[in-house]
Amino acid sequence: MESGPAIFAGTAFALFGVALLLWTGARVLHRAPVAHGVNPATAATLATIFGAVFLVLGVWCFSRV
Repeated sequence: MESGPAIFAGTAFALFGVALLLWTGARVLHRAPVAHGVNPATAATLATIFGAVFLVLGVWCFSRV
């Protein structure tokens, strides 16, 4: 019963992290801007870092189950 919220949070974080990494990779591959009005290198770097952080956070939630 107590593992339900951890599973939900882990799934949400992991899906968001993977989606952000895939989206950022696709934008960089097509040389499209990751964020409008921001330096492309900075936007891609920050999006990759945050995608990885959310993915790790999701894995951490799953380890608490």
